[in-house]
Amino acid sequence: MKYLANILFYLLSFYAIGQEATITGQVVDQNNQPLSFVNVLVTDASDNSIVKGASTDESGKFIITGLDFKTYILQASFLGFASYTENLTIANTTSVKNIILKDSTENLEEVVVTANKPTLKKEADRLIFNVANTSLVEGTMLDVLRSTPGVLVLGGNISVKNSTPTVFINGRKVQLSASEVTQLLENSSANSIQKVEVITNPSAKYDAESGVVLDIVMTKNLITGYRGNVFSNYTQGVFPRYNAGINQFYKTNKVNINLNYNYNQSKINRDNINEINYLDNNNAISENWYSTLNRNTTSKTHNANLNFDYFLSERSTLSLTSNFLYLPYFDYLTRGNTTVNDLQGTNNYNFNVNNNSSDDKYNLGVDLDFVQKFKNESSLAINVHMTKYDYERHQQVESQYYFVNSNSNFDTAFTTDNNQTTDIITSQIDYNTALSDNSSLSTGIKTSVINTDSDISQFDIDPNTGNTTFNNQNSDTYHYDESIFAAYLDYQIDWEKWSFSGGLRVEQTDIEGQSISTNGLNNQDYLEWFPTLNLSWQTSENINLYTNYKRSINRPDYQDLNPFNFFLNDNTIATGNPFLQPTFTNKFVLGTSIKSRYTFEFYYKDISDQIHEIPIQDNTNNILIYQPTNIGNATDFGLDFITYFDVSNSWSVYFVTSFYNIQEEAFLDNQIVKQDQWSNYSVLSNDFSFLKDKSLSANFTVIYTSKNLQGFQTVDGRLISDLSISKKLFKDKATLSLAFADLFNKQDFTVRTKYGRQDNYNFHNQDNRYVKLGFSYKFGNTSLQTNERTKDKKERDRLE
Repeated sequence: MKYLANILFYLLSFYAIGQEATITGQVVDQNNQPLSFVNVLVTDASDNSIVKGASTDESGKFIITGLDFKTYILQASFLGFASYTENLTIANTTSVKNIILKDSTENLEEVVVTANKPTLKKEADRLIFNVANTSLVEGTMLDVLRSTPGVLVLGGNISVKNSTPTVFINGRKVQLSASEVTQLLENSSANSIQKVEVITNPSAKYDAESGVVLDIVMTKNLITGYRGNVFSNYTQGVFPRYNAGINQFYKTNKVNINLNYNYNQSKINRDNINEINYLDNNNAISENWYSTLNRNTTSKTHNANLNFDYFLSERSTLSLTSNFLYLPYFDYLTRGNTTVNDLQGTNNYNFNVNNNSSDDKYNLGVDLDFVQKFKNESSLAINVHMTKYDYERHQQVESQYYFVNSNSNFDTAFTTDNNQTTDIITSQIDYNTALSDNSSLSTGIKTSVINTDSDISQFDIDPNTGNTTFNNQNSDTYHYDESIFAAYLDYQIDWEKWSFSGGLRVEQTDIEGQSISTNGLNNQDYLEWFPTLNLSWQTSENINLYTNYKRSINRPDYQDLNPFNFFLNDNTIATGNPFLQPTFTNKFVLGTSIKSRYTFEFYYKDISDQIHEIPIQDNTNNILIYQPTNIGNATDFGLDFITYFDVSNSWSVYFVTSFYNIQEEAFLDNQIVKQDQWSNYSVLSNDFSFLKDKSLSANFTVIYTSKNLQGFQTVDGRLISDLSISKKLFKDKATLSLAFADLFNKQDFTVRTKYGRQDNYNFHNQDNRYVKLGFSYKFGNTSLQTNERTKDKKERDRLE
């Protein structure tokens, strides 16, 4: 019996040695409210060296695995709270430890926050990129998006997997048009960003147009008081650019007030080379047009954002959000030269163009929110939104034509005046309730009403006399009304190793568009259903399998529906299309996450009536027209791989690569046109920290995108390379940053169109290469966090 006991003892000892221990728990404050993003560390009790660590999730929960059976020191720290320390002896495979953090009574102005490295977390429906206290937040919000895996920012356009995402800040859509969103993010400091969530499969709560969502989550309020920061940037590209702003935040027990303002003055250069082969009836080249264009845009922009929260009670909050963009000066100057040769290469004639347009616009959005939380963990949210948008453009085009026989030379000139006003009113009610400890239900309704009126007047100018004549053919008035009623139901449940969420959204859309001069009508009335499904299975501690599905819609921008012409020259026109139909997308995803470090994901998208602005050359009249068009159907499928790891304590890396295929099919030029292209998108990002206090940090990112297909146009590959360096000064109250963009000068690209009777290309040399010097300074109680948010409605994204 004695020997049997000894054998059993040794077997249990070896079994224990072969096991790994786990610590799980939850971090809450003194009011038993969960605290997210708290750093929980396990250090060796013998030498105080860090062994493992984790951050709490949105519900304050954490898990630390891979520990030995011994004594550790458990530590938890969070800004605004006293640090927590406890000796913990692990004797069981799983230890549960709940932590309560107490408010700090010390002067937090002297707290030194050590710069962390960005971290990635992949979930079934989203990728979470944590950037709090990293070097990335010393730039602008757009800089952070540039470094976010899967997000591509090129020429001011933001895309995720060839789709334009809806941008949110703190769970609210940014209330500006797509171009204005980019402008806002470029001019806004990223200092208070906590994380970016790339939501690739948004729930039914989101508008059906939100195929992909980028949610920029700001840090939460902690304690009362006043704080602020000022910032300024100087950028030297082809021309210098300036940006400066101030953020101010004040909090009491009853109110939160956040006021931001920034001013941007910039001049952006762009060069283009355009070549068109016009064809005769036998599809032989009749004329070759070779054009060089230089475009300069000069702008002065004011952005202001006001957030006001009033706490009616512990469970009731009334909020007012207002965003205002004012563009009093926007000058768009284009100078070009075109050489026209015949089939033998003999010069027929040349012409020059001077095209100048000036814009003036404002965009005001106001939201009123009421949130009521109930004791049963249910909540009711009511939102009312209003947008006022006013846009004016004056354009003047002058051209000079030169022939071999100078007696044939002539000039042309004309002006256009374009005005657009848009009013948007929406209202929304959302109700959330917990059905049980592991399930919840959300439901809501939304209505939106949009009215936009546009008009354009063209006046032809006699170059000899200067007299003007009204051009009735190119003048018009356009009126557009749209109303949408939506309702949704969303259900979520977790059990054992499974997690499921599913929802259904229904939207009824009524549209009426009318061109007054042509009496052209665009009436649409349709009811559509949009299901969303997510299913996740934790097969083991290290492996997770998931799949999801979503149907979404892409409605055309209001400007795309506007039939008016914008002339680059007499023969190159950009125009709208009042008869555009919405695009519908069905997306399927199957993926796996291994050890929370490696993610493999296969996706498939089926797109019907896709909208693209494609160049259509009129071979009879030698005119090139850029017009948004429903060009047919497309499929997009591919395999993605994501990983993140630490090379050392001061160097971390994340790597993303996607191999995908795009196939497009449409009836163009009186024939069926089919094209497909395999492509690759890859990102390699490196984060470094230097010095003992890690106050010097750097980020070096390389993005490669190979040749790809976009709306029957072949786009050349590009290599994007960015380096940013930041240094904290004056006890972390100030930050000096330096950034270099397009280090290898490989971002310029060519777009080619060749099918049927279309044969043209356009080379884009954009102002992507620059050096940016920035400085920011915090004042007041720098331990405070902001309630900064910019709210939006999807309807506003379609403004231009």
